[in-house]
Amino acid sequence: MNSSPQQPADVGRSPGVDEIDRWWLLTWTTYGTWLPGDRRGFVSPVATSRGESIRHNVPGTPYDADHEGLRSHHQSQLVGTPIYLSKPHAHVLLAQFRETARHRDYSLAAAAIMREHVYLVVGVIGDPEPADLLRDFKAYGSRMLNREWSRPESGTWWTESGSKRKLKDEDA
Repeated sequence: MNSSPQQPADVGRSPGVDEIDRWWLLTWTTYGTWLPGDRRGFVSPVATSRGESIRHNVPGTPYDADHEGLRSHHQSQLVGTPIYLSKPHAHVLLAQFRETARHRDYSLAAAAIMREHVYLVVGVIGDPEPADLLRDFKAYGSRMLNREWSRPESGTWWTESGSKRKLKDEDA
């Protein structure tokens, strides 16, 4: 007979697929590795010919790329060296992302931790703010990285913000 106290069944578990109301693709980059103006493309604000600021970030439409002056300006503003994740970083982050999902009652369906960026597919119950999802994973990931390695000279592992795309269904 097990004499340890039992937790309610729904505490600390990931929700089942049939309980998920929404799926999100969260993406963000590491500090200093993908700057506005990058040749690979970017979705930061750019000035129009009339001096207005616009951000080309609608899926399926053209985006901005290869603005050397903009990239150089942002590179000159860096307060530390760019952050590149290694395999040990990825192992620590994956464990933390799984723990964050359990703690928040999310379902972590997929994770790709790359050298310069992170992708997560997260299922949620209800309709939490996507910015809160992104903030939670980045914050808890940063705390774990800071424990294992020292805080970076920039004070952050990540760029500001990130992408939060609602997936239309489970198949997506």
